[in-house]
Amino acid sequence: MQGQPMIVLGDDADRLKDKDAQSHNISAARAVAESVRSTLGPKGMDKMLVSSIGDVTVTNDGVTILDEMDIENPTAKMIVEVAQTQEDEAGDGTTTAVSLAGELLKNAEDLLEQDIHPTSIIRGYDMAAKRAREEIDDIAVPVEPDDEEMLKSVAATSMTGKGAELNLDLLSDLVVDTAQAVAVEADDGSTVVDLEFVDIKSAPGRPVDASQIVRGGTIDTDPDHEDMPKEAEDADILLLDAPFTVNEMENDAQLSVDDPDQLQEFIEQEEQAIREKVQAVADAGVDVVLSKKSIDEMAQHLLAREGILSISQIKRSDLEFLSEVLGTQLHSNLDFESLSAEDLATGDISRDPEDGWYVVESDGNHGVTLVIRGSTEHVSDELERGITDALDVVAATITDGRVLAGGGATEVELADRLREYADGVSGREQLAVEAFADAFDLIPRVLAENAGLDSIDTLVELRSAHESGDGHAGLDVFDGDVVDTFEAGVVEPAHAKSQAVSSAVEAANLVLKIDDIISATALGEDYEDEDDGQGGGMGGMGGGMGGMGGMGGMM
Repeated sequence: MQGQPMIVLGDDADRLKDKDAQSHNISAARAVAESVRSTLGPKGMDKMLVSSIGDVTVTNDGVTILDEMDIENPTAKMIVEVAQTQEDEAGDGTTTAVSLAGELLKNAEDLLEQDIHPTSIIRGYDMAAKRAREEIDDIAVPVEPDDEEMLKSVAATSMTGKGAELNLDLLSDLVVDTAQAVAVEADDGSTVVDLEFVDIKSAPGRPVDASQIVRGGTIDTDPDHEDMPKEAEDADILLLDAPFTVNEMENDAQLSVDDPDQLQEFIEQEEQAIREKVQAVADAGVDVVLSKKSIDEMAQHLLAREGILSISQIKRSDLEFLSEVLGTQLHSNLDFESLSAEDLATGDISRDPEDGWYVVESDGNHGVTLVIRGSTEHVSDELERGITDALDVVAATITDGRVLAGGGATEVELADRLREYADGVSGREQLAVEAFADAFDLIPRVLAENAGLDSIDTLVELRSAHESGDGHAGLDVFDGDVVDTFEAGVVEPAHAKSQAVSSAVEAANLVLKIDDIISATALGEDYEDEDDGQGGGMGGMGGGMGGMGGMGGMM
């Protein structure tokens, strides 16, 4: 045993080394990537996700699907993190990033079988990713923050395929108007979209074309007392996250009374405490009290007598947004006796005649609420996810100021340029760069497959067009033709594409660098390859993915 490493494992432990470990990890990562591939593009299909308690989500949003899946395998979780990172940094392109990561690992597996060392592949992938980002900078087209037509095209491209097609023009207008409403000029002269001043609400029960922008925040709650004012202009508003009641006793406190007079005295003291709080509010000039917690019934009556509007039991998220809109603090530990004008905000509060909710506006701030309609809850929820992504990419486009041609045009162009770059790379890294270039071909192939087109013929046509110098040649999935997608208005933010490349290569390299898996429990059965027609991509996941929890039937 001299000179031999010794690792003592428990009886239930499992271990995979070298190529077995790499194959296990790559299979897990690819299974996750392949689970969302069919959702890519305008013709992508939806997934029905059924949770363990029966909640149903119907969506083709990549990050939503992966978040809802009950994934236990640690390698698979790394790929889920790709989607989460892409969502956080770019707002869209999650399916592209995850699919690209899966394809990079698939191509890496072919190189591993040729006895190319993982470090050579990782180094080659890093070189290719860096070059790809440089090429994205080169082919990106600048766009001005006030170019509404281009911004609407970006929004429409993001929402197409997410249930928004019938009202695409209206929703694109709403997204762009919302982004521009909260755009501010930074110190360096650039334009930044502050999405903290945007609240998106799903309101099912009416047609999609009834969606609207509300200037300010909304409250879907009635006044506390019928005698209170219904509206207020130029009002002093108090935002409260504390109960407007008498101070409560401790849980184990006891009150002993010897006669009814003592009880009456105690009740009168409580009433007096309420009166003092109401008087403090009135003396401070408060016109409107908006509270997350309850307001004592006696306080409601007294506030109504003072002509003060109070609304309680408001959702905390709504109050937090109102604090942004009004530029004031949400008071959670307020001393009513020291209440002053500095604790208040000034704004208008009015009631919407159709929906019945209250709208709170302030001249000094620029918050807006985007109300998303839909005939059913599932429709409006999916539209909300699509519009949220569209708002993120429009904001990124305004901030970054660059766009790319969509429909697979950018991926084919990057693949061509990377192959040319690979000719000048020496060593085995050249094969990794070529494998990286080949991975980009996945996007136009999947777009074609999801549209019911022949992926090989489509890829051949696209390559031919790009070799002829048409760098914007992409796939029109509706007609099946190769067109100039930039001229057709199919455009994507350059920032999202660059982030997808970064996220995908970082995850792929992280997986490739693992050559030993030591688990305290059994690792489960090997994964099966969807491309071989075995297991439907997720069926052979065994214990490695936890059987997908309550989602097993979604595939």
